[in-house]
Amino acid sequence: MKTRPASSVRVRFAPSPTGHLHVGGARTALFNWLYARHHGGVFILRIEDTDRSRSTDENIAAILEAFEWLGLSWDEGPPTPGYRQTERMELYREHAQRLVASGRAYYCDCPPEALERERQAAQRRGETFRYSGRCRDRGLRAGALRLRMPDQGATAVNDLIHGPVTFEHRQLDDWILVRTDGTPTYNFSNVVDDVTMRITHVIRGNDHLSNTPKQLLCYEALGYPVPEFAHVSMILGPDRSRLSKRHGATSVQAFRDAGIPADAMVNYLARLGWSHGDQEIFSRAELIELFDIKDVAASAAIFDRTKLEWLSQEHMKQMDGARLAELALPFFARAGLPVPRDQAWLARVVDTLKERAKTLVELVEVGRFYVERPPEYEEKAAQKLFTAEGARRLDVLIERLGSLPDFTAESLERAYRELTEALGLKLVDLAQLSRLAVTGRTASPPIFEVLALLGREETLARLGAARAGIGSSR
Repeated sequence: MKTRPASSVRVRFAPSPTGHLHVGGARTALFNWLYARHHGGVFILRIEDTDRSRSTDENIAAILEAFEWLGLSWDEGPPTPGYRQTERMELYREHAQRLVASGRAYYCDCPPEALERERQAAQRRGETFRYSGRCRDRGLRAGALRLRMPDQGATAVNDLIHGPVTFEHRQLDDWILVRTDGTPTYNFSNVVDDVTMRITHVIRGNDHLSNTPKQLLCYEALGYPVPEFAHVSMILGPDRSRLSKRHGATSVQAFRDAGIPADAMVNYLARLGWSHGDQEIFSRAELIELFDIKDVAASAAIFDRTKLEWLSQEHMKQMDGARLAELALPFFARAGLPVPRDQAWLARVVDTLKERAKTLVELVEVGRFYVERPPEYEEKAAQKLFTAEGARRLDVLIERLGSLPDFTAESLERAYRELTEALGLKLVDLAQLSRLAVTGRTASPPIFEVLALLGREETLARLGAARAGIGSSR
């Protein structure tokens, strides 16, 4: 079997556009992308859209959107023509004719019903179904096209992750290359696409490992060099079953909409089966520098939502305010809140919130008091703090804060300390009263930063509203 000569790395990811991009597919795409970037190679995006009943342009657009959000730029692929299988049918026909001419493929007219009966009979005997080869030597000129497989020997897959895996030829049957309607099967179109696109490394899910010996024999029959293969383990849910919708969100878009930053998602997907010592948090540059497919574990990876959210928070904590504000902005509108227009102000706001939120959705939720006045106050806290004495303290605060020469966090803290000393109180007495009045809650970022960001006019308005509420309820 020919091996491919050393050359620049060319890898591909080839999704079927039958739905949104699953995190398992995204992880496989990421490993291909990182391998290409690490080796200075080429990453190709190819669309396997021969399933006409389920493949849609909308799904293709959704997949491209997911790639763009993740930041996985492709070097070759859509919108350039020739990267959708439906645009490559002539190539498949040419390669099929070559196999027929060389005697490596033959036509079969066995009715599907008869094959199904044979399959069921094999099942009852506890055997793997293998096509009988009835049409091998009949010399038919029409029907489904099958690859003539060797009867003896074995094919070894030298997998970069799993090591050598051997398949006995007696376990393989003469598989269908082209259906009776002229459409190529997955295994055949996959081989033709990979050889014509000069793919050097096929990195894909290990559910395709059983397809590999068939494809290797197809490469051999066509006289093409064989790429290297690496089969990535499956991603499992916490119950160790294959990750599916019953485990919660599974698509890239769902995690985007849940407020996971793209860099955190990429970091988490990279760590699903790959590691570099004990390091957990990686930048893209570090991932590109350190990634090697040989360091990917052969065992299945467990999807852990808690760890993903921890990484999400760690990435948000490392962002500067301007970048975090840019990411958070769309989530204000989604939450039905006024969208802040002052980007510099919003950058300062999110800096006070990033220690308190695991996602961008949570960030907006814990910071909604910055852009809307409290519609209500925490009940127990209000009963404790919004008393006649609380009203008197608010009067003093409103008068004092209204006369401050500047409204910075430093000057506010100084004023509060002076007031607590003059009134014989603790700082927390005035701080918690103010926090409840301006945020509606008893937990918030540091109160003096909050007041400074709200500004004098808004702070006094909120203190006054709380004071008026006490007056009307007593």
